[in-house]
Amino acid sequence: MAHSLSAKKRVRQNEKRRLRNRHRKDLVKGVVKNFDLAIAAGDVAKATDALKKVTQKLDRTAAKRTIHKNAASRKRSRLAKRLNTLKIKADSKAA
Repeated sequence: MAHSLSAKKRVRQNEKRRLRNRHRKDLVKGVVKNFDLAIAAGDVAKATDALKKVTQKLDRTAAKRTIHKNAASRKRSRLAKRLNTLKIKADSKAA
């Protein structure tokens, strides 16, 4: 248990930051889930829009330093690969 005033304040600050970071991560998970659902449904247009939202959310979360910028970049890249795979499959079915 914290005894000094500064240590008590640090505990309060850490709790606020933890909740804020958790909320941001939950939002990212939500938009990624929407992207996953669009990919599973095979809807290229919806998945493209969802990827745009995921990218924005990841970039903003990384800018706030909740997640590392390289982690955000890596996740963005992997999701874009999945979308490109879906696009290739859709084009091969259309042809």
